[in-house]
Amino acid sequence: MPAVRFVLICLGLILVWQAVVWLTSVPAFILPGPAETVLALWRKGPLLVHHAGITLLEISAGLVLGAVFGAFSALIMTASGTLKRWLLPVLVMSQAVPVFALAPLLVLWLGYGPASKIAMAVLIIFFPVTAAFYDGLRSTDPEWLDLARVMDARPRAVLYHIRIPAALPAFASGLRVAAAVAPIGAVVGEWVGSSSGLGFYMLHANARMQTDLMFAALALLVVMALSLYFFVDWSMRRVVYWQQTEIQEVEQ
Repeated sequence: MPAVRFVLICLGLILVWQAVVWLTSVPAFILPGPAETVLALWRKGPLLVHHAGITLLEISAGLVLGAVFGAFSALIMTASGTLKRWLLPVLVMSQAVPVFALAPLLVLWLGYGPASKIAMAVLIIFFPVTAAFYDGLRSTDPEWLDLARVMDARPRAVLYHIRIPAALPAFASGLRVAAAVAPIGAVVGEWVGSSSGLGFYMLHANARMQTDLMFAALALLVVMALSLYFFVDWSMRRVVYWQQTEIQEVEQ
């Protein structure tokens, strides 16, 4: 029962959190307990939901754009060896530069609105999606490709009907990783410069030593990130349904 296991893990973490607060007797302005955090969520719920909606929009837009750009780049590298030789070093160099160091520049270029946060999320998501999908495309079963050549299949038909379906499990894995790291880009962008979002609200609360509100915003961000990850995982299981069938057959 994965759902029961997940609930038990969450309850265990909350109990550990409360035990640390009790055993250390740390002041609430340094480490508030679960009760104080829930109370802050209740007290500032509408405002937190407003900021969470903005952050969720930035994360979702970054995830969609990063997945599209990543899939397109992987397809380009698979279709053309020349373009791959030029594009692959660019992808590697884009990851050599710390993305967090680009956040101030993105805010300067794109402004304090959602655009700079979406761009941060895209930069973080782009590479894992591209790498996973490209590995899947170039790892297609050679016997399938040989059969397509024997049947005189056109390259476009081979790509659409053999390579892409065979690479979808790898693409799904890359998208799951992207869903897990997408909130990082949006929140870091909000920390650097913004006027709304959970990252902005956390800085605002930190400046006033309202630690309970910081934890409330963090808890809401965790719930939102987990929900996004499980939604992507559920969607990919429906898209790559044959992989689940193969796993079940192996387990049996």
